[in-house]
Amino acid sequence: MIRKATLNDLSSILVIINACTNHMIKNKIFQWNKKYPSKEVFYNDIKNKSLYVFENNKIIIGCIMITESESIVYKKVKWKTINKKNLYVHRLAVNPKNQGKGFGMKLMTFAEQYALKRNFLSIRLDTFSKNKRNIKFYKSRGYIKTEDVYFPNQSIYPFHCYEKILNK
Repeated sequence: MIRKATLNDLSSILVIINACTNHMIKNKIFQWNKKYPSKEVFYNDIKNKSLYVFENNKIIIGCIMITESESIVYKKVKWKTINKKNLYVHRLAVNPKNQGKGFGMKLMTFAEQYALKRNFLSIRLDTFSKNKRNIKFYKSRGYIKTEDVYFPNQSIYPFHCYEKILNK
């Protein structure tokens, strides 16, 4: 079941994020670190009602943040659609012990259905250029690579921006 996150979920979410961060670092994917994403980031996501959690047997195993707000780092990106009604996805995470079971797919399907129901033109996101698994995942779902952005506090390597056009 996917539902809006509450402040009561924050500690469970942070356990998942720490597990994901450690799992990526162990696999030499330096996408997240001890500074990002932080407790404050998720607290704000919940307060802004933009964070959703995936519960399986009453246990939170993943999350996704969806928002209409364009991040400042995206302002110079040449997207495939006009900047009018676009949905942005951030912080998709599934506990490593639950990965490979389709939960990430279900979270992305949720975001895509959310966007379609509300007549968004597209979904936009970024993923770390060294995270080959994520790149393959988004491409398989019909996301098109646009440009690169940089998050110097996370990595010297770029993050690829992707967009999926929903309504023309």
